[in-house]
This record gives sequence, structure tokens and C-alpha cells, in this order.
Amino acid sequence: MRPCCLFWFFLTSLNFGLFASEKPNVLLICVDDLRPELGCYGKEYIQSPQIDALAKSGTLFENHYVQAPTCGSSRAAMLTGRYGSRSNASLFERANKLAQGKKVNLTMPEWFRKQGYTTVAIGKVSHHPGGFDGPEWNDKDKPEMPGSWDRSLLPAGPWQHPKGWMHGLANGEIREKAEEMSVYQAVAGPDSIYPDGVMIPEAISQLQSLAQEEKPFFLAVGILRPHLPFGAPKKYLDLYQGVKLPPIPHPNKPEGRTTWHQSGEFNKYKRWGKDANKDAAFADEVRRHYAACVSYADTMVGKVMQALEQTGAKENTIVVLWGDHGWHLGEHGIWGKHSLFEESLRSPLIISYPKQKIKNERSSAVVQSVDLFPTLCTLANMAPPQELDGESLLPFLENPKKQDPTQSAISYFGIGKTVRTAEHRLIVQKDGFVELYEHPLKNGETENIAEENPEIVARLQKQLEGL
Repeated sequence: MRPCCLFWFFLTSLNFGLFASEKPNVLLICVDDLRPELGCYGKEYIQSPQIDALAKSGTLFENHYVQAPTCGSSRAAMLTGRYGSRSNASLFERANKLAQGKKVNLTMPEWFRKQGYTTVAIGKVSHHPGGFDGPEWNDKDKPEMPGSWDRSLLPAGPWQHPKGWMHGLANGEIREKAEEMSVYQAVAGPDSIYPDGVMIPEAISQLQSLAQEEKPFFLAVGILRPHLPFGAPKKYLDLYQGVKLPPIPHPNKPEGRTTWHQSGEFNKYKRWGKDANKDAAFADEVRRHYAACVSYADTMVGKVMQALEQTGAKENTIVVLWGDHGWHLGEHGIWGKHSLFEESLRSPLIISYPKQKIKNERSSAVVQSVDLFPTLCTLANMAPPQELDGESLLPFLENPKKQDPTQSAISYFGIGKTVRTAEHRLIVQKDGFVELYEHPLKNGETENIAEENPEIVARLQKQLEGL
């Protein structure tokens, strides 16, 4: 379904005036471990005014799915527009192939750079914050995405280096042993006592500098929270004191064979001997701290958006907010990602662009992260590379009510692979065992209906061939 070069020549010629004579800038905001736990996604108890405001200026995709329920693989798919490795080291695997002279797929920032853009990444955009490898993730001779960025940055502040920043808590606390680091924390102080607070000022500085250049820019800002451990300034936790949280839907471990897991990433942190699946008060504290981190991340988004407006570049900038995967907060008895259930794979996606005719609308179409690369090319009036797996979302941006029953989203992880359509989710485990769930969510993906629906299973399995 990807258009050929001749069609793209016709399309870009037809729409040449979409952004006047200037190429639009791109501001890509990536948020780590952010499920659709936002006011604009119907979570009324969450305070996320900045992201909610962004949603009002563009289109919110209600059913956006990532390619993998883990940071590295998900980001690799989004940044290349291709299905790929299940590994967190996906982009490093690509870099190694490139170093060996092997053919690799272009990355999105690399493609924009070839079209005359200045490309800058700051924070956690690829898997390693700052974009480098090495013992402390700061070896400038080992870039995660060679040839992609004019500048790839991570001011680590008191956390010393990107690896320390990645799992940092207040005032420079670095994770040495996860079992000795609190799974959540809220220390009083300014935003800068937690990792995002030292990164965002540099992001704003880069934005201000880029806005003064003649060349268009592609700026990617990677916000860390609400990644584990759940640490944010106490003022954000205070927002949720006394707030009644809704019950956790389908909170029990599912019966039968599924992609359920034991929440290893979450449980390795210090939990004071408590079990979130058995201690309701502790579960609520975890959820409140997650919410605090969401509000902290929301403030970071607001600071970047305010700076964009102050530079005068907002009117010619495409803005995308993307969550790298979902996160279970007790659903299916899981606390974390790494499953192939809905909660691990559904994440926020909001797109706002210059001269957008229809704003403050929601699309219920099933879309996926690999669609971002061709979409941004479309909005920037440039042809995308031919080998992309995604498709432009322009039809849904121009008509958010549009429905396309052929749309689907493919995801994968070590435990198996899955396809999500408007009506079903099929999961095929590594040994061939299948799970089929009906959508819209009626039973929270708790009732496997594969055995009584062999025709649907066979049809959906074809979409997963070759993965």
C-alpha cells in the first residue's frame, strides 16, 4: 500500500503550498513507559494539562500500538519505520552491520538530514540516553545511530553519565543494586533534582538555537519519566493525595496459557517486602507515584512547548508526542511491560502540524509506530524511502472519523508475536500456541476464544508470516 515514486512526485507537487515556501520543522517528543494514562485519554483523575493542550491542537490517536513492549526494539521500529529485532540492542545491531559494510535501513533523522534538516537528539530518544554505547553509555566512538544526528546529547548532571541518569533518583542517586533502590520516591525540591529536570533546559537551549538557523530542524526530545523507578518531586505526588483511584480492571493472573509474566523489572526494586498484587494500599501508592511521574513528564512537555512558541517557530513545526510502549498497573496481575497484552502495547500518539484544518479530534483507527516515518515525510512534503513497513496517517489526520477495516498493528517480543485489528487481537506464542481476544475490550483480554474461531485465527495468522 506504500505509494510509488511517481505518485509521491504528483502528491508533493499538488501539495507544494501546504507549508508555503518553508520546509516545516519537526519536534518529536518521546516519553518512556507512558501508557495512555492522561486526561485527554479519558483518565480524569490524571493531571496532564500540557499534553491535553497539545491534543486539542491536533489529532489524538486512541488506538496506537507499538511494535514491541520494550524500549530498544520499540524505538528502533519507530525510528526506522521497519519491523525488526526483538532486542533492546536493535539499533546497536544495526550500527554493527553498518560498520561491517552491510546494507541497513535508513533511520528517520538520517533521511531528514539528507533532505537538508539539522537533526538533534537530546535525552532518551534511542535506547541509550544520549545515543552512545560503552560501559557508561557515553563512548562517542560508539554511536547508537551512526549518521543520524548532527548532535546527540545527554546532560547527566549529578548522575554523572547517561547510564546513571537512566535509572536515577533524587539528587544524583544512581542505581547500583536495584534491590537497594526504592521502587518509588517523592523528594521535595525543584524539577532539577530528578533526571528530566536537568535535561529539559538543554533541550530548550537546543530548540532556541535551532530556531535561529536558516535550515529546518528535526529535534527529538526523550523524556525519561514515568520509567522505573517512579521518582518525581513531591509537589507532583501531592496532586494525588486524597484522590480516589478507579479499581484496577481484571487484576488477577489470567487462567490458562498467556504471555503473563512475574513483573521481574518492577519486583527487582526495593518494595519493603510488599506485593502489589496482594496489598491494595501498596498498589495504590505505586499508582499514585506513577501518576506523579506522568504529571512531572507533562510539565517537561509544557516547558518545551512554551519554548517552541516563544521562539516563533511553532507556526511552522510539526509536533508529535509518542509513548514508546504501554505499562501494566496491575491489569492481569502484571506491574510493568513485556507482555503482548493490550496494556503493554497501547501508548499515546498525538500529532499536530501547521495549517491543520481539523483539530481537537480523536481517531479510533488502529495505527502503529512504524507509521510515523512515512507520516512525517508526507507532512514535510518529501517522499519516504521505499522500504518502509508503515503507511502515512495523513488520511486520518485530514479526516479523524475515517475508518479503515483493513488497518492492523503488528507487535512482537521474545515470547511471541501479535496482530491487533479493530475487532480482535491474535497472539501466537513461540511454540505456536494461539490466543484470540475480542475487541473492543469486553473482557479485558481474559477470555481466549481461539478454539471456537479457527477461521479468524487462520486469517490473522497470515499477517504474521515472516516475522
